[in-house]
Amino acid sequence: MIILIIFLLVAVIVTLIVYNMHIQKKIESFQNLNERVTNLSVLQDFMKLAGEEDSVENKLKRMNEIVIEKYDIKYSTIVVFDGSEYVIKASNVDPKHHETLLNLHNEEIFQDSVNTATPKYVTIDNENEKLPYQKAEMGRAKSAMFFPLYIDNIYIGYWIMESGQMHAFDRTDTTIIEVVKDNIISVLKTVAYQDTIENIDRIDANTELHSAEYLYGRAKNIIDGYPTSSVCMFRIANIEEINERYGRHTGNYVIQEIAKIVRQRMAKEYIFVRYMGPRFVIVFSGVEEGAVEAFLKDMKDEMEELVILPENQNVQDDNQEVNEEQVDGASPLINMVVSTYYKGTGVEQLTKKLEEYIESAPKNEYQINFI
Repeated sequence: MIILIIFLLVAVIVTLIVYNMHIQKKIESFQNLNERVTNLSVLQDFMKLAGEEDSVENKLKRMNEIVIEKYDIKYSTIVVFDGSEYVIKASNVDPKHHETLLNLHNEEIFQDSVNTATPKYVTIDNENEKLPYQKAEMGRAKSAMFFPLYIDNIYIGYWIMESGQMHAFDRTDTTIIEVVKDNIISVLKTVAYQDTIENIDRIDANTELHSAEYLYGRAKNIIDGYPTSSVCMFRIANIEEINERYGRHTGNYVIQEIAKIVRQRMAKEYIFVRYMGPRFVIVFSGVEEGAVEAFLKDMKDEMEELVILPENQNVQDDNQEVNEEQVDGASPLINMVVSTYYKGTGVEQLTKKLEEYIESAPKNEYQINFI
């Protein structure tokens, strides 16, 4: 009887073990499926993010937030070498720790990882220890995974995720995290051109205006806040004659005064840049063509009333009447062309069309054209 009971107990135990193994396999299968779904969701979010009209800085911050949210990571930091120094592109770590995070490539524990393009996992075994790369901080991170970032076999920086728990990544499937890393690299690669455009913008020394590149980067995010906008390109049509007759210094002064007149009339949501040479562009964000005609006419009249003496004095600034027969000064003549910009289209294509139109206009044309 006892032998029968023992046999039954053994059979029950074996059955339970087999059942538990079956359940465990189902759980692992479900986890793998869930991980695949998560990876697909992250990839979709990244692809959508890359195509959005936003600055590179905001895109990378949002990308980091997605990683933290989807994979339940405590800390995530993306560091990129910009050609001259390492820069934190995105991080949810307190700024007081940024100096440490910016120098991880110099840490001996990570150098082999950088050289071999392989991830590195570090953790502590008791509460009195700290991670090798930590300086004064003790309680913030107790385990971390470091991933060097490469684009076309060129090292560009690293991504590090950290946890406040010891051995937090012991069971982490690194192949899954590698997918996340590859997605991060894909976004970095996608926004590289945009990053170049945003950083190539310069301030013109003569007028203190942004250059044309500003239109294609940061300004586009402002303009695309509206369905349509009016874009005006104008040219000082007689600048060559002014330079020849009065000297280039006087011509530069004319350009400065023109820029000053426009700036004084600009609303804060409008964009004004020195496009190139004697050409300027004004973007009336969210304003239709018909609403800008009177504004442009008044501004054009004010510009053409300028009289700039070779001594670089605007005689009208003295509130004195100007006798044109007695005063030989430089007066600009302005040619303008206006067209409509539609959200999401190419600003550079529109400005190129305006440039071609205004440069092909007759030399004696000084008017406002709508195309």
